[in-house]
Amino acid sequence: MVVFQGASSLSLDAKGRLSVPTRHRDVLSATAGGQLTITKHPHGCLMVFPRPEWEKFRERIAALPMSAQWWKRVFLGNAMDVEMDGTGRILVSPELRAATGINRDTLLLGMGNHFELWDKATYEAKEAEATQGEMPDVFQDFAF
Repeated sequence: MVVFQGASSLSLDAKGRLSVPTRHRDVLSATAGGQLTITKHPHGCLMVFPRPEWEKFRERIAALPMSAQWWKRVFLGNAMDVEMDGTGRILVSPELRAATGINRDTLLLGMGNHFELWDKATYEAKEAEATQGEMPDVFQDFAF
């Protein structure tokens, strides 16, 4: 299983393309044929999945009951399939950029089996807010 981790500060070009960091390109080409899926995350960023991981996620979401229909719409209805071009770029659709306030400066975070793509200023503000508060109870017995 491939695990993505680390943060990369990236800039979108004028057409809304993102250059995937070199350290992830080979893995994404080998494991997903360069095919990715981008969709909304409820925290105000985008999730970027290698296609095989997206298919697993999509199946889990599709199996949810009718009471979760709006969340199905958020995840499945906003999903965009993209492919890395020859130089390792992917196009982030105008709709997804607008929905998350992503304009130019972004932060790509490796989150295990997928990535999160954030507007950089939004991420920095939310991280500062989170770290100023108390840590969640699940960390109570966690040693650093």
